[in-house]
Amino acid sequence: MVAWAVARRIRRREVLAGLGAAAVAACCRRAPAVLRGLPAAPEAVQAGDLDRGRARLWARAAAPGRLRVEWWGPGDRDGHRVDGPRVDAGTDLCGAVEVAGLPAGDVRYQVSLEADDGGVSAATPGRLRVRGAGEPFLLAWSGDVCGQGWGIDPRRGGLPAFAALRRLAPDLFVHSGDAVYADVPIEAAVRLPGGGLWRNLTTAAKAKVAETQAEFWGNHAYNLLDEHYRGLLAEVAMIAQWDDHETLNNWYPGQRLDDDRYQVRDVDTLAARARRAFLDYFAVRRGPDDRIWRAARPHPDVEVIVLDARSARGRNGAGRDAAAGPATAMLGATQAAWLVETLAASTATWKIVACDQPLGLVIPDGPPPPDGAGRQEGFAQGDPGPPLGREHEVAAILAGLRARGVRNVVWLTADVHYAAAHRYDPARAAFHDFDPFWELVAGPLHAGAFGPNPLDPTFGPEVVFARAPTPAQFGSGPAGGLMSFGALAYQPRDRALVARLHGGDGAVLWERALAPA
Repeated sequence: MVAWAVARRIRRREVLAGLGAAAVAACCRRAPAVLRGLPAAPEAVQAGDLDRGRARLWARAAAPGRLRVEWWGPGDRDGHRVDGPRVDAGTDLCGAVEVAGLPAGDVRYQVSLEADDGGVSAATPGRLRVRGAGEPFLLAWSGDVCGQGWGIDPRRGGLPAFAALRRLAPDLFVHSGDAVYADVPIEAAVRLPGGGLWRNLTTAAKAKVAETQAEFWGNHAYNLLDEHYRGLLAEVAMIAQWDDHETLNNWYPGQRLDDDRYQVRDVDTLAARARRAFLDYFAVRRGPDDRIWRAARPHPDVEVIVLDARSARGRNGAGRDAAAGPATAMLGATQAAWLVETLAASTATWKIVACDQPLGLVIPDGPPPPDGAGRQEGFAQGDPGPPLGREHEVAAILAGLRARGVRNVVWLTADVHYAAAHRYDPARAAFHDFDPFWELVAGPLHAGAFGPNPLDPTFGPEVVFARAPTPAQFGSGPAGGLMSFGALAYQPRDRALVARLHGGDGAVLWERALAPA
């Protein structure tokens, strides 16, 4: 639910709760009602889609009512108040407001709830950092949360990779998809390979695969049980992307399920409910036709382009089509053309493309049949020759960028549950009409570890770095030590971008300085 800002100046005496460091820390715990008879404070806040001094400020309330947002720029004696939307059961008590004119520096905000009877709750505080020209900028990314039955075990730190992300303190976190696993229940305990149990917090919504709207909402609400996740939402601006597990594994439009766990077999129905829950729980700025592929400029020298590789894709097939057509779509013609035009028009030094599918890794959709020509989930299918299937779309995008003279493009992804750095070069490729570029892979944040996946040679990728599980570690969860996230540090002095891959504990696994062209 969106409400466009109608702001007015407010005095400090109107503030309902402090916004210092202690208050931000307090928002990382579930906020109880502090005065008898008043509604409870919102249980989580978030700043989303930071772009040229504007952002969407989101909250999940504890009861129906109208959200009230107040924010302060650095040094502000007076603040700005924005009356938000009314939230109720129709959005699972979630809502967001658009704010603009955010100045460079640390921006503090707080969200309270005005109940239907007029009572106003205590406020839940948050903050975001707006970087100006000439300042450094730090972007982090990863994905894949609470997958393969690995849920929140408070005795083992809950979702500990989010604690490491908070310590890194990026200016922006790009959530690269699989924010929930709506198709994977979370049981009370998972047996660890070396002995012992991983003891999950459980909820009714996570007891089965999600089919109803309430169950999809409940998957997102489950993550809010973790203090580190709530803390990251409150402290770092986020750009959220969706992938498959927000609905179910490897889905595509028009699919019919043959899965006895589901009473609802129409995937389009499930996807519509999943999309609604995703948009309710993340502060996403939608474009024309309600699209969720979008661009944001969180720093004058950095543009972030977020793609949607789900909504317009064709069915998962063998990927051997000799010519492009509707069956080979991944992004779809409209989004692919928009991507090239947006990158060509960008004046940012660095263009960061967040794609929810790796370009060159082969990701099968189920085991291969005896003839070896199985269904493919991703762009690549393993054939080393010229582009086939969904690779036609990649080839057209890369050739379009070269024709328009677009430089300094870095692709980010997650999805495959291991960390890697790939360098694509036409000198090694079967298709040559593109300029060299990097694709960086991170994750999972909190799920099973898998990989490595085969790398398709069509676009000339080279594995510069990879950390994947050994056979004995395959499928291991957060206790196995193979969680990861990535970071890009922009340095204005030389306009370089330092790329790093971090373990789930924050330790640097790999680093490379990328010089601008």
